[in-house]
Amino acid sequence: MNGPVPGGRQLFTADDVRAAVAAVVESGALPAIVQAGHPVLRAQAVPFTGQLPETQLARLIDIMRDTMHAAPGVGLAAPQIGIPLQLAVLEDLYDVPEENAAARERRPLEFLAILNPRCTPVGTETASHYEGCLSMSGWQAVVDRAATIDLAYDDDHGVPAVRRLTGWQARIAQHETDHLSGTLYLDRAHTRSVTSDEEYAAHWARPDIAEARQVLHF
Repeated sequence: MNGPVPGGRQLFTADDVRAAVAAVVESGALPAIVQAGHPVLRAQAVPFTGQLPETQLARLIDIMRDTMHAAPGVGLAAPQIGIPLQLAVLEDLYDVPEENAAARERRPLEFLAILNPRCTPVGTETASHYEGCLSMSGWQAVVDRAATIDLAYDDDHGVPAVRRLTGWQARIAQHETDHLSGTLYLDRAHTRSVTSDEEYAAHWARPDIAEARQVLHF
């Protein structure tokens, strides 16, 4: 990991959140996923404090889930659809080869909507794997992440909860929580590992990163 990663500044207000949510909910179509360079991806998202009616929040979560599925992806943060709100959705029910699942500790993750999430590492063990981002289409890089975390969040009814996550589930939660502080995975990546999707498929699509680490020298 390349040392501490600075977060974004608070650039948006509760009114900005309400306006962005209204635009998405009322559009009648799935929103576009914004790409790196959009200001919302580099800002500190606004904590959820009841700015939205319960029915509108529920509709937003449904839209985010559908957008994540359509991408397809295993997580989506509200800033990725232009909404500066501390909200993310997670779900990983894809079939993956057994060897890959074992190497990455990738187990099914049922759908989860999280508000105001915070990730706290448990222990000092880390895991290093390639990851990508729906807001940086076409690229992947190796990121070191805590192997086990406690994920503290509010659910969609405002009830506080804590879940201990390990392996790939912990990686997904950390990646999406980073989005809410204006951090992209590339900020944490080994930059010598950066690869296009095409080159990843041709050379580095392995259960682990040992060969990539040796050849690319990171």
